Amino acid sequence: MKSILIVEDEKAIAELERDYLESHGYQVHIEGRGDIGLQKALEGGYDLIVLDVMLPRLDGFEICREIRAKLDIPILMVTSKKEDIDKIRGLGLGADDYMTKPFSPSELVARVKAHLSRYERLTADKPSAGQVIQIRGLQIDKNARKVVIHDEEAPLTGKEYELLLLLASYPNRVFEKEELFERVWGLDAIGDPATVTVHIRRLREKIEHDPSNPQYIETVWGVGYRFKV
Repeated sequence: MKSILIVEDEKAIAELERDYLESHGYQVHIEGRGDIGLQKALEGGYDLIVLDVMLPRLDGFEICREIRAKLDIPILMVTSKKEDIDKIRGLGLGADDYMTKPFSPSELVARVKAHLSRYERLTADKPSAGQVIQIRGLQIDKNARKVVIHDEEAPLTGKEYELLLLLASYPNRVFEKEELFERVWGLDAIGDPATVTVHIRRLREKIEHDPSNPQYIETVWGVGYRFKV
């Protein structure tokens, strides 16, 4: 049984989310304070975190940053604000997805299922020999799920790794944002392709010598991105 932590200070919302997730077979724990939520997230062995932005003691952005620095599990952020800056800021800290209140509990369940399924596929042990992509000082080891740039390992999250692997597997092919979103996140029509832009920026910061003048991941204006060889 998959275990989910909901960090949400609005009790009625948290309990509704819990009831729907439990009805679909998940084990769910609720915490209303940000500082305790962070502690439980780091120590509880959860499979996914549903994280509200506005929390007492410690906000969701800081919690997301702390979790992502130590764990590579799906984080679904929830915000009641409409401004894109909050959404983008959350994703920039390593969140995998976001939802804006109000939302239907069935949508929450759908996204949780999709992210858990995607994470299982990413972390599945599928050994095969010789699966290393090497391009101009960049090495992608598919077996170890490790990326090395000029002899130093790049600390990529699961989504960043798969995004890089997809682009590098089809050098010079242009991918539209919508296609990258669908193939990496597996959430056809659920979510926002702006997620791709944020993850590309984070990925460039980790593998490019000069992120403002990228040598690997090139922007094709008005279309999308390609891995340049």
